[in-house]
Amino acid sequence: MLSRVANSIYWMNRYIERADNYARFISVNFNLALDLPPDVPEQWEPLIIATADNYIFQKHYDAPTRENVLYFMAFDVKNPNSILSCLLEARENARTIRESISREMWEYVNQIYWTVKDAAAESKSWELARYQGFLENIKTGSQLFYGIVDSTITRGEGWHFGRLGRLIERADKTTRFLDVKYFTLLPEIGAVGSPLDLMLWSSVLKSVSAYNMFRQQYQVMNPTAIVDFLLLDKKFPRSVMHCIRQAELSLYEISGTAITASYSNPAEKALSKLRSEVEFTEIKDIFDTGLHQYLDEFQQKNNAVGKAIYQTYFDLKPVIEEEIHLNMVEQ
Repeated sequence: MLSRVANSIYWMNRYIERADNYARFISVNFNLALDLPPDVPEQWEPLIIATADNYIFQKHYDAPTRENVLYFMAFDVKNPNSILSCLLEARENARTIRESISREMWEYVNQIYWTVKDAAAESKSWELARYQGFLENIKTGSQLFYGIVDSTITRGEGWHFGRLGRLIERADKTTRFLDVKYFTLLPEIGAVGSPLDLMLWSSVLKSVSAYNMFRQQYQVMNPTAIVDFLLLDKKFPRSVMHCIRQAELSLYEISGTAITASYSNPAEKALSKLRSEVEFTEIKDIFDTGLHQYLDEFQQKNNAVGKAIYQTYFDLKPVIEEEIHLNMVEQ
C-alpha cells in the first residue's frame, strides 16, 4: 500500500474518532447540568484545558462561558480540533483515496460533514435540548461509520491502518476524559468523596458509555474503581489497556511480524513498550504517581507512538546521493 494512502486512511479514522470524543467531552457537562444542585455553577473551562485547546480558545474568546465553549468545540473552524474541523479533515482524507475505500464510506463521511456544516450556521440560536440532540447524532454517526467500515472493507493493510488510528486516538481521549474530572473544581475541599464528587465521576463514565458496564463489574462507585476500569481493564473497548493492546495487534499485522517475536521497526518498539508499561501498572502505582501526572505522561508517550508510526510508514525519506548515483549507472 502507498504511504500516502495509508496515511489518509489512518488520519481519516483518527479524525472521525476525535469528532466523536469531542461530542462526548461536551456531553460531560450536559450530563452534569441535569444532576448538579442549583447552588453549584456549571464549569466549562475544564473541557478546553483537558483537551489542551485553552491556548487557542484564549486567543479568540474573552471568557469560557457555556455559549463560547460550545461553539468553539463544536463548530469553530479556528479550532483545528472542533467537530466541524475534524469532519472536514476526515472528508478531505477520504476524498483523496476514494479508490481505496468503499463507496459507502465516502458517501457517509461526505454526508455527515455537510450535515454539521449546515448546522453551524444556525447553532448560535440553539437551545440546550437542540445541542444535546446534535451531540447524540455525532456519537451515533461515528458508530455507524465504524459499522460501515467493518462491513465493507477487506481485513488487509488499509483496515488495520484505520483501526490503528482509531485506537491510538481513543486511548488518548480516554485519559483526557479523566483529566476533565481533575480540572473540575469542587465548591470546597471537604466535598472530595461527597455525593457531588461521585456525581462528577459518574458523569465521566456516562460520557464514555461506560456506566452500565462499570456497574456490572463493580458494586461500589468510587474513584479508584473508575480509574482502574477506564485505564487498566482489558475487555472494555474504550479502556486505555484494551485500545493499546488492539492497536498493537494491528501494527504487527501490517508488518507481518509475529507478535510473539521481537519488534521489527521503531513503531512496533514504541507501542509494545507502552503496552507493556500499562499492562504491568497497578492502580496503586497510578495514585502513588498522581493521577494527573500519570495521565500526562501517558499522553506524551502515546504522542511519541504516533510520531514513530508516522516516521516508519508515512514519512517521505530523501533519496541519498549514493542511490541516485547507482540509478544513473544502471540506466
